[in-house]
Amino acid sequence: MSATLPEPVVVVASLADAPAMVEVVHAAFGARPAVDPPSTAGAETVESVAEALRRGGGVYASVDGRPAGAILVGSTSEGAATFARVSVHPDFQRHGIASAMVAAAEDLAALQGHDRVDLFAREEFAELIAFWSHRGFRVARLAPHGVVLSKRLPYAVVLAGADDTRALGRRLADLVRPGDLLVLSGELGAGKTTLTQGLGEGLGVTGAVISPTFVLSRVHPTADGRPTLVHVDAYRLGGPGELDDLDLDLSAPTGVTVVEWGRGLVEHAWDDRLEIDLLQEPEGGRIALLRPVGDRWTAEDLASLTVPPCEEAARA
Repeated sequence: MSATLPEPVVVVASLADAPAMVEVVHAAFGARPAVDPPSTAGAETVESVAEALRRGGGVYASVDGRPAGAILVGSTSEGAATFARVSVHPDFQRHGIASAMVAAAEDLAALQGHDRVDLFAREEFAELIAFWSHRGFRVARLAPHGVVLSKRLPYAVVLAGADDTRALGRRLADLVRPGDLLVLSGELGAGKTTLTQGLGEGLGVTGAVISPTFVLSRVHPTADGRPTLVHVDAYRLGGPGELDDLDLDLSAPTGVTVVEWGRGLVEHAWDDRLEIDLLQEPEGGRIALLRPVGDRWTAEDLASLTVPPCEEAARA
């Protein structure tokens, strides 16, 4: 992201955001090359966007108070979520805003109870299809003038606190394989290191698993020949190039690599990964949103990671 561009603010859209979202949609679609048949995005009004927000919802991005991006979230009759009018204002394109909005829209749809999202992509825009493919979307079916892309949505795991977060890490140890990448996101204190500690316990690592903030990465061997744990803290890294300097490609094939604060830094190096967002609730609990990317993780049954009720009862 440009050093001169303020950080975008991405929020769940409210009805008050409808005028700004219309502005973004008109500007973004108006800047695209003409297609036949033409897009209907130019016909969107404040009223139509507000109605879409009432029915399903959406996300809105701003930069320094200026309208920057919009996505409308809907649903199909089969219960899948849909993304429509995915737009970034031309003044703010190629600054990571689209990726940030897509992640937020996926989280919103998952929390609404959807397990899959579909979207339509015009065949004329190969670059856009590549953008979606790089974020885990796959062609589900052909459609007039394009394709319908589909992606499995994040799986939501409710965590009562640190014990549940650690237990989730232990259960992840039963799924991971050498070469796997886990990308952990969440605010300070959300439980990223706690989750990694549980993973280390499940893998049987030797030594304590602590945040590698000041050394950037730590390699934890295991006692029983299971994959090593490579624990990376990317908080202080300035970009993907600095992550490359850690030479993770040397340890990755035989280990499980966990990168805290890694979103936006590791996508270029791993097509298959499990992204885990840890959200803190006002009541003190947490929700882990598990986002599988690539064939390796979309084939896994992430429902198996739910903490069993018997463990909850044992702690009561």
